Amino acid sequence: MNKIVTPHSHNREIMKNTEPALCYDGAKPFARWQNEAREKLTELLGLAKFARCEQLFDVEWEHETETMTETRFTFQSEEGYFVPCHFCVPKGASGPLPLVICVQGHSKGMHVSFGRTHFPGEDPNAGEGDRQFALQIIENGYCALAIEQRNFGECGGTPDGPDCYNSAMSALLLGRTTAAERVWDVMRAIDVITEHFPQADSKKIALMGNSGGGTTTFYTACLDERIVLAMPSCAVCTYDASIAAMRHCACNFVPRIREYFNMGDLAGLVAPRKLIVVAGKEDRIFPLHGVLESYETVKKMYEAAGATGNCRLVLGEGGHRFYAAQSWPVFHGLFD
Repeated sequence: MNKIVTPHSHNREIMKNTEPALCYDGAKPFARWQNEAREKLTELLGLAKFARCEQLFDVEWEHETETMTETRFTFQSEEGYFVPCHFCVPKGASGPLPLVICVQGHSKGMHVSFGRTHFPGEDPNAGEGDRQFALQIIENGYCALAIEQRNFGECGGTPDGPDCYNSAMSALLLGRTTAAERVWDVMRAIDVITEHFPQADSKKIALMGNSGGGTTTFYTACLDERIVLAMPSCAVCTYDASIAAMRHCACNFVPRIREYFNMGDLAGLVAPRKLIVVAGKEDRIFPLHGVLESYETVKKMYEAAGATGNCRLVLGEGGHRFYAAQSWPVFHGLFD
């Protein structure tokens, strides 16, 4: 018998035999479990390290196209860090409209949501895979907010793509996580929209994103109840089958999270609000078997919350991408 195993296989074996300590087992009232689980997730992400600060909101420009009015602005989300955003309203809209916030994943940056380029020599087709989120949102009749995620595009990205590693590792040394930084930016952006943009209905906010944007979407919806619908794409999967199984960007890792939760368990923090899980059947880094296992847990959490009709699974026939044609009709059915 060969006694030598790799450290990775050893850790995965430990994980396989580790029951998450805070998965919901029905032993306590669901609302009490939600409070305890939300506190633990906040702790694990390192969100306690963040503090509100003066917004220093600044509109840089505004212009109109044939389809929308677009406002470029920045704001300070934590002391010394500024977030660039684009807020868009459909042309000719009257009265407050629902708001859909979109965050790109490991693409070149938020400009992909508009089908634009940012870096010299960038491929104009960088938004392939239905990643032109802001344009889709406007086309569907909602206000759109595109946020540049940390380490992407204007916020630390490179012409070759996101540059997360050094920032993510530095954050861990400080008891923070990149996941928390991105969640915090979205939460504070909602504050800004609520205060400065009456065109958006602050009572009807949705959040969407693919891959790393899907991860931000999911964790933010777990913690911010102002989000009434979340649509994470190519992100919700068991940790065992995805993040732990293969090489992923350092920004995906939250220390000790698998001790307490698997990803499906955390859907109980979104419930009873609406959740649409989008996945590709051929996605190699968030494999289908892990998605289906996770979604079975999602359904159990929504049953415990008394909201079985508020979660959906959308499966596309391809790989790691968004599936607009399949997802938007489901979105309308739940959001509208």
